[in-house]
Amino acid sequence: MSRAAEAARDRAERVEVGEWELARRVWTWARPDAWAFGLALLLSPAAAALSLSQPWLVKRIIDEAVVPGRLDRLDRLALLYLGAVVGAYLVEAAYTLALAWGGQRTILRLREALYAHTLGLRQAFFDRQPAGKLLTRITSDVESLGESLAAGVVTIALDLLLIGGTLAAMFALDWRLTVLLLAGAPPLLWTVNRLRRRLRGLYLETREALAAVNAWLAERVDGVQIVQLFGAERASEEAFRERNARFNRAAKTANIHDAAMYAVVDGGSRIFVAWLLWAGAGLAGPALDRVGLGWLAPQAATIGLLVAFMDYLERLFRPIRELSGKVAVIQRAAAALSKILWLFEAGERAPAGGEAVDRVSGHLVVRDLRFRYREDGEDVLRGVDLEVRPGQVVAVVGATGSGKTTLTRLLDRSYEGYRGSIALDGRELSALEPRSLRRRVAAVRQDIQLFTETIAFNVDLGNPAIGPEERLEAARLVHALGPVERLGWDHVLRERGAELSVGEGQLLTFARAMAHDPDLVILDEATASVDSITEALIQDAIARILERKTVIVVAHRLSTVQAADRIVVMDAGRVVEQGTHEELARRDGRYAELLRAGAAVLR
Repeated sequence: MSRAAEAARDRAERVEVGEWELARRVWTWARPDAWAFGLALLLSPAAAALSLSQPWLVKRIIDEAVVPGRLDRLDRLALLYLGAVVGAYLVEAAYTLALAWGGQRTILRLREALYAHTLGLRQAFFDRQPAGKLLTRITSDVESLGESLAAGVVTIALDLLLIGGTLAAMFALDWRLTVLLLAGAPPLLWTVNRLRRRLRGLYLETREALAAVNAWLAERVDGVQIVQLFGAERASEEAFRERNARFNRAAKTANIHDAAMYAVVDGGSRIFVAWLLWAGAGLAGPALDRVGLGWLAPQAATIGLLVAFMDYLERLFRPIRELSGKVAVIQRAAAALSKILWLFEAGERAPAGGEAVDRVSGHLVVRDLRFRYREDGEDVLRGVDLEVRPGQVVAVVGATGSGKTTLTRLLDRSYEGYRGSIALDGRELSALEPRSLRRRVAAVRQDIQLFTETIAFNVDLGNPAIGPEERLEAARLVHALGPVERLGWDHVLRERGAELSVGEGQLLTFARAMAHDPDLVILDEATASVDSITEALIQDAIARILERKTVIVVAHRLSTVQAADRIVVMDAGRVVEQGTHEELARRDGRYAELLRAGAAVLR
């Protein structure tokens, strides 16, 4: 995919939100811990008041006790100052703890909700989305959103209180000096706002670039054996370097703007201190007289007033300085939230609801079935007609691209949106509740999916209804006891079951299907990756369950096809022949062509 196409897709996979919309959306998951955020907000005025009283007390100590030499008044003022410092510490500690509690709980709920939502998306969605990108949404993006809760949205309330309280205290002490100082604020605020707006776009670009890097890494690490076997390391490194360079450029530019925002605020505070000393020394009067604003000229300030104003300026610029950092955090969070909301609002939820499924006999009737993967694409199934009776083993064969796998994916509702009819025991498949349907219809794919969990978990998937006896019986039924006897049920498999052979891994996935006791079993080329001995074991397992189950086999091996009660031959999305192996071989039709072309293997 070209860089332009990748950027266009990234732009499409976002939901634009502003800062206030960010707060409103996050509140959905924060509401259960509203008490913690409410406590933090209630403590904010107390924390601000105790903090702002300290410069005022320092002024009194200097002007009323130290300069006049009235040390008898020093004890009481010093105790008041100590009380304000200790009180501010305790209140701010409680404020921080309440905020951290609420923030972490909110992120916990958000991540769980996002994971649950992801599990409920259509299979077609995962066919188009790289796993690494989805991992970025659930991990990195959620973490960025958590920063805005811990050090962003809510703490801005305290910052605003401190800024407002500081200005009020400065006006109360000397309003002329305060007005003179504030005259330089508009250029500073304008610059900060420009940088803030620029940061929003930069952080969004950074999130998209990071997702692209993670997606690339996940795919290449997963296929590292292929990269090494074909000597494609250098090409892979170059492709990764391009994606990593895009992330580096975006992150570097964002960091430069973030540093510029901090430098502007920090430099502004130093300029304001110098301005304070100039105006506080009474030097502003002549300059103001020349422009007719002499009435604004402040009188020469006392030492205590200058110290208090310097302290207040530091306290004024501290939240503004932190506010700039928090704005950066919020911009990152808004960028992350725009991607998270896209995942929440992707509109590809797997269907829920419908008629519950208890037991089924496995009687399947397909009439005029049509399906396309995209609305603007061509049909890949073009009027399929098929009937599978209870207890039958039906083999589906055909050339690559004939529609075999698509048909089976529709039967277990991995894909939706078909046209025509699929009736299971006389009930339309699309009207059945998906979860209960999948408890009665099990599928074993060619791709082996094992988790880094115990062998027991890989068979029962944590289903409490499957006990040790059921698990053991399922493994015995499909000849999957080899790895169990060698390693034990409690053995934790390495990634993708690296210590198992391909055949052992496939047998475990077959045991998984049998342990859940389905009524209809779909084997989508489940013997394609195993040796002939293991295939013989699976064939024996199929024979054992034949009396109790209905089996649909997508197969390419002649031995599997011959064992079926009926063979369905597909070509270009249609069923072109049906019958037994002997019947179809004698017709000299499409099945006979496949036999001649593939000998023992039907491709």
